[in-house]
Amino acid sequence: MSQRVEWTVAPDQAGRRLDIALADHLTELSRSALQEMIKSGAVTVDGKAGKPSQKLRGGERVACTLPAAPVPVTVQPTRMDLPIIYEDEHLIAVDKPAGLVVHPGAGRETASVVAAVSAHCRLSPIGAPLRPGVVHRLDKATSGVLLLAKTQKAHQRLARMFAERETEKEYLALVQGHPREAAARIEVAIERDRVHRKRMKAVPADRGRMAVSSYQVVERLKGAALVRVRIETGRTHQIRVHLSYLGHPLLGDVTYGGRRFAGKAIHFLHARRLALAHPVTGSPLSFEAPLPQAFQQALEVLR
Repeated sequence: MSQRVEWTVAPDQAGRRLDIALADHLTELSRSALQEMIKSGAVTVDGKAGKPSQKLRGGERVACTLPAAPVPVTVQPTRMDLPIIYEDEHLIAVDKPAGLVVHPGAGRETASVVAAVSAHCRLSPIGAPLRPGVVHRLDKATSGVLLLAKTQKAHQRLARMFAERETEKEYLALVQGHPREAAARIEVAIERDRVHRKRMKAVPADRGRMAVSSYQVVERLKGAALVRVRIETGRTHQIRVHLSYLGHPLLGDVTYGGRRFAGKAIHFLHARRLALAHPVTGSPLSFEAPLPQAFQQALEVLR
């Protein structure tokens, strides 16, 4: 039985080809398979048949008819002990643990931040059925501050604020080795790896989407360093790709060249702080999440 999956194109997808944007959602399908689906008329954009090379603007409604169901059609609210950093009638900020996805995707995960928060309160219907309230994302293995919208008004304004870089995002990371420069700015374009679809890679500026990060070494450790990273753009795997590009991948991030830590392929990246103006009232907001226990323990070992 075929299944229909729909979603709204996020602002950070503006300028992307339809087939590439689809690949971000349906990672279990090859790009050639997705292109064939589009050509067959199985994919529409705002109700009209799409083309593989069609450039998206952001905000369009994409519908895709699949021969099988690779993802759940709804989010099942699931009660979890998820720390709430801040909440009002428009927003909720939580401390996402490492190992939990933000929302259900093309994989088999049913537990997610969205499922946990949906059991606590109602989220904005924008992005439903699988991404209600989602205005930005963190990788599954990344911990820290995650903000979701509870109302449509807040969702629309937050989406624009993240797209227009009106937020301050700060991370802490454990990197392999000691960066030569104590502080530096990284401006390197990123695109999805055409062979390994779940990876991104650094590419020349004319081939990918420009990404901007800056880092500062906080502490030099045994064979590693604790660094503070601020990002001006929000590309997929941006910090992981940029640090790997410098020759200092995240410790434990085997996907991007890092060595295992204590025998485990888990990386240490924590979204420590997120600051922005309240999307409805305009009041300044700043959310912080403490380092998780596993991160603290790794620091102690490396010291």
